[in-house]
Amino acid sequence: MTIQDQVTQWQLELADKSPQSIIKFALTQYPNAAISFSGAEDVVLIDMAVKSKLPFKVFSLDTGRLHAETYRFIETVRTHYGIDIEICFPEAQAVSEMVNKKGLFSFYQDDHKECCGIRKVAPLRKRLSQANAWMTGQRKDQSPSTRNSVPVVQVDTAFTGADGELVKFNPLANWSSEEVWMYIRALEVPYNPLHEKGFISIGCEPCTRPVLPNQHEREGRWWWEEATQKECGLHSGNLEAR
Repeated sequence: MTIQDQVTQWQLELADKSPQSIIKFALTQYPNAAISFSGAEDVVLIDMAVKSKLPFKVFSLDTGRLHAETYRFIETVRTHYGIDIEICFPEAQAVSEMVNKKGLFSFYQDDHKECCGIRKVAPLRKRLSQANAWMTGQRKDQSPSTRNSVPVVQVDTAFTGADGELVKFNPLANWSSEEVWMYIRALEVPYNPLHEKGFISIGCEPCTRPVLPNQHEREGRWWWEEATQKECGLHSGNLEAR
């Protein structure tokens, strides 16, 4: 059986399962699977993984342009759960060449893909080359144009794992933002204080802003660009626009 056949079978088995069940399944199949941590959804994954009593790893991408609140939030999560969080940095030479050639805010003119490619995608590719499986907090309702077909498990077609194939679990794919925040409030899960200032989807400081009432959460990201392309490249290789 190929890995794609296996994942297709898992998709059927896990489609209606709870996030907790999906996480337990993922960590049983792939001990020490890595959780990608940046936002509220990811801390929910960490909270559930801790409660599973199974081994797992956590990593976070430090682009060098995060909000001060986000750096403190990472430390809060580390101490709250007593876990190690591996911080992944971009290659200094690549950042230096881009900034020295184009300045610190070239993404406002060129679009964000080059900067995200250097600061986020390349470090993620390097980290995932050491893994066989990883977990993300992606949800279908985060971006109706790009994430509405996110499955709970998939073969990662954008990145290569330690043994070639890489499996990607999205345990919260079927949850809404409301369900995520109900979990956070009910279980007193730590969250980024920027959420209290109108920020919903939080990325780098120059590329993230608060949203107004009734605006979609992704409207606060790269607001100067086309509304249907709100992806940085971390997941776009596995997404199908509808």
